[in-house]
Amino acid sequence: MELVEGVAEIENVDRLIERLGEIGATHGCVITAFDARYLVGRTHVERAVELAKRAVRRGENVADDRAIEVLLYAAGRRQIDRAIEIGVPAGEEPVVVCVEHGEDGDWSERANAGDDAEKRDDRGDARSEDGDGGNDGDGGDIERRERAAAEAVRGALGPEFEPTAVLGAYDEALVREFYAISEAELRATDVGITALVGERVALLDVEK
Repeated sequence: MELVEGVAEIENVDRLIERLGEIGATHGCVITAFDARYLVGRTHVERAVELAKRAVRRGENVADDRAIEVLLYAAGRRQIDRAIEIGVPAGEEPVVVCVEHGEDGDWSERANAGDDAEKRDDRGDARSEDGDGGNDGDGGDIERRERAAAEAVRGALGPEFEPTAVLGAYDEALVREFYAISEAELRATDVGITALVGERVALLDVEK
């Protein structure tokens, strides 16, 4: 996985999403663009990707577009119109773009033995599923394609794009409102906002 993060000035969101789709198709990657203000950390993105892969493999995905499926999990929502609220925004805002290879071993709808085992144990263990059913010998090629796609993404974000660390520097008010995290819930636990968002992401998988 490659993450492109920084501050971008985006005039036409639809055109950018179209361009990211073209880059993904060229390099064999799934590319999902986020408003960084809603992401509580790298694990938030990684877990959304893992769960989206599993849903696609099982044929349980809500969206036909794999990038949208990732967005749904990151948002903890089944409604696409709500999930896109945390997608890349118009204007000058912090953004994170996730570039993940689209290998069939990870994304194929055919069920494999690993998925059968997971179906018997759906307790939400945060395990990386990268490479399931894939060929370890292809790892170098996968990394090269992800890096090439990430470089193309930086170009697509425009000349005003400023690469800088923004992942995890979330807007607490926006996150709490979007994920419905109340003051009472925060007082009742000591795990913090990051863990509570993680619970929302995992809960979407359970609700399916």
